[in-house]
Amino acid sequence: MPGPSPVRVLGVDPGLTRCGVGVVDVARRVPTLVHVEVVRSDASEPIEQRLLRIGRGVEAAIDAHAPQVIALERVFAQANLRSVMGVAQISGVVLRAAAERGIPIAMLTPSEVKAAVTGYGGADKAQVAEMVRRLLRLEAAPRPADAADALAIAIAEGWRTRAVGTAAATPAQQAWAAAEAAARRR
Repeated sequence: MPGPSPVRVLGVDPGLTRCGVGVVDVARRVPTLVHVEVVRSDASEPIEQRLLRIGRGVEAAIDAHAPQVIALERVFAQANLRSVMGVAQISGVVLRAAAERGIPIAMLTPSEVKAAVTGYGGADKAQVAEMVRRLLRLEAAPRPADAADALAIAIAEGWRTRAVGTAAATPAQQAWAAAEAAARRR
């Protein structure tokens, strides 16, 4: 009897200059690379143009790869308020794109992602990138780090989604599972 079908997750490492976007399929605990890119904007552009550029890039990846869930790194406090604002603005653009398409969103903290892929919530970027390389069976870690981080986010959410099923899932995941079940009954 074949195992469960893989879940496709699009992970986003939000950033105003570099926004990592990674797509993986996760069957059981085995992630497979589907797509990875870094969508960029120029700091010299007006903010509305930067948001538009990043938003269109993320939307293109969503539309091209049809994820079942979008995993977004949660904004965390840091000393650089300008950086936090950019991350928050991009997060809003991604949340809107997901809502518009009816795709469930999962928000993960950086330490949750690090703990999931490396076993240690305080892992550094190099450790995360190396584990992404190993997990996806790649010759080299994706570069820049935003790309590896996006894939780590997608892998962490793919594992969590597979582990919790629908009983302990978020309301958005429960709605997705119900829609998937209804589609199978048709």
